[in-house]
Amino acid sequence: MTARALPPVWLLVALQGAVSAASLVVEIVAGRLLAPYVGMSLYTWTSVIAVVLAGFSAGHWIGGIIAERQPARALVATGWALAAAALTTAGAVFLLRWGADVVLPATDNAVTAIVALSMIAFFLPSLFAGIPAPVLAAIAVAAAPDRQGRALGAMFAAGAIGAIAGTLLAGFVFIAWLGSIGTLAAVTVAYALATLLLLALGRRAGHPPPLALAAGALIAPLALAAATLAAPNPCTMESRYFCLRSLDVSTDPQAPVRLMVLDHLAHGISARDAPGVMHTDHAALLEVIARHRMGTRAFHAFFIGGGTYSIPRAWGARAPRPEMTVAEIDPAVTAMAISDFWFDPEGVEILHEDARRALARRPDRYDVIIGDAFTDIAVPQHLITREFFELAASRLAPGGVFLMNVIDHADSLAALAAILATAEAVFPVVEVWTSAERLEPGAQRVFVLAAGDGASPAGFLETRAPAPKGFGRLPESFLAALRAEHGQLVLTDDFAPIDRLLGATF
Repeated sequence: MTARALPPVWLLVALQGAVSAASLVVEIVAGRLLAPYVGMSLYTWTSVIAVVLAGFSAGHWIGGIIAERQPARALVATGWALAAAALTTAGAVFLLRWGADVVLPATDNAVTAIVALSMIAFFLPSLFAGIPAPVLAAIAVAAAPDRQGRALGAMFAAGAIGAIAGTLLAGFVFIAWLGSIGTLAAVTVAYALATLLLLALGRRAGHPPPLALAAGALIAPLALAAATLAAPNPCTMESRYFCLRSLDVSTDPQAPVRLMVLDHLAHGISARDAPGVMHTDHAALLEVIARHRMGTRAFHAFFIGGGTYSIPRAWGARAPRPEMTVAEIDPAVTAMAISDFWFDPEGVEILHEDARRALARRPDRYDVIIGDAFTDIAVPQHLITREFFELAASRLAPGGVFLMNVIDHADSLAALAAILATAEAVFPVVEVWTSAERLEPGAQRVFVLAAGDGASPAGFLETRAPAPKGFGRLPESFLAALRAEHGQLVLTDDFAPIDRLLGATF
């Protein structure tokens, strides 16, 4: 076949850029789709990137074999590959839901589950999307015999630029406007259009594909994408940060109680008719320590994260009412707290930004700073470092208290030990509180660090959570044993391996 009969280089470059962009959109969406099942963490993104790269590598190898064919046949074969990419992309949601039903009950190891679900849902879309690159590059070189180097460079550049564009569009445009499932449907349409173009180019070059097969290759993925859009969405609301769900967990329809789930984790519970009752251990412990430390005086509180806004809601009925500021990064969380969890924002200053940034840019001092950063294996590292604790300490009024929940496993406690050591490097007094129950090996346990310039006046507190429950301060002998076992690793902005400290138990 002569170079003149081949597609123009500019068209091949544009096609490669579009395919590359679409494949990177799928990679970004993969993390969001996995979140309702296994959360969003370092492990999630590590697995997604590795699986997608593995798929691209296998696809490039297969594409290299196809590239050795006569160009017209190679174009048609690449069209079939993109039809398969469209089909597997459209079906990724169903594969993920099926895989979750099989994998999650079969393993308690979070990392194993993350890797398995990533492979089940996203290896094949990446494999098929990786096939066109070597084929289109080979044809571009053949189409420009006098400028082969430039043609090859343009193809590599198109792949890189497409990847950048796809990443930016997914993160800043598509997911925010279309949602994860809608974005996958849009990618399916893009792959189907690319399939149509490649089959037409193959036909023009002298290798017409069977018409019925071509029609099926276009219709099947579009129909599957439509079915995906019509299927129930696991998210009540999907924001830029989370898959949010609001679930009714009450036993009495006349006395509603609702649960907020962010990604795959229960984040808070509120009862309409009992605003002063905390329904989770961490909220109950944070609230009762702060209330006990402040007594009956008026105070100013800063909340790192809003969630269901259970504590601000409870304190809104106190007399005197505290002055409250909440830094909640996700406006959708606040909107859901107002619409579904009976939170009245009147009189509460709400900052929709990262809590560390909010503290850093405001000179205000607070009597209570409450941090609720832990969400299973996904912990914002910048909220557990010495530098952050120094910032929090600088924003505490004299006699104030910094409270932070920590979730760790009772048979490890490496994360608790590191965070304790970090807090002790900054605050004069650091206490560790937990429920007055025996530490069961292997079980997750909620702790609260209470740090400031003085100790709590009592070592045992009782509150409703929702039944009466006792919480105690861990004795110094326990903390000394913890330091002796794990050392005193101080977490910093440069080195905060919280994922490793928590991951050792997964």
